[in-house]
Amino acid sequence: MIEQITLESIKEQIRNVPDFPKPGIQFKDITTILKEPELFNYLVDTISEMYQGLNITKVVCIESRGFILGGAIASKIGAGFAPIRKPGKLPAAKFTRTYTLEYGTESVEIHKDALENGETVLLHDDLLATGGTALAGIALLNYFRPKKIYVNFLCELDFLKGREKLKSYEITSLIHL
Repeated sequence: MIEQITLESIKEQIRNVPDFPKPGIQFKDITTILKEPELFNYLVDTISEMYQGLNITKVVCIESRGFILGGAIASKIGAGFAPIRKPGKLPAAKFTRTYTLEYGTESVEIHKDALENGETVLLHDDLLATGGTALAGIALLNYFRPKKIYVNFLCELDFLKGREKLKSYEITSLIHL
């Protein structure tokens, strides 16, 4: 049992994995947090409280670690859930966006019927690094002409300045590394 949970105590639980997925990348592994029920519930409750009362109709999460907290957050705030996935994972008609990562390029997709025009959306992912994945997710959401997009991350790597690419959006990150 964890005696007192704080964001600082959670931050200390994040495992660093060197050279993953490629040499030179310092991977931030949050599975060390998620395996502890008290920490998992604290994160879901904390993020959900931040977005209560904002009339969010969909929580959209980016594959794959964003799904873990995102589904629980959607349930807690009474919103639907929609995934943004890597190519080849969604079975129906979809929108696709290609973007640049700090170590290459990637694409993400969302079903064309994932949202209705004019919804209020929370885009959630586990980590903000350079901002490329989040920008691709926002570009996908903009196909639906949302009323408002909120953006949330569990962790933000401040030194990579990804937030600067997302200046037009209301961003929250619980943990800054």
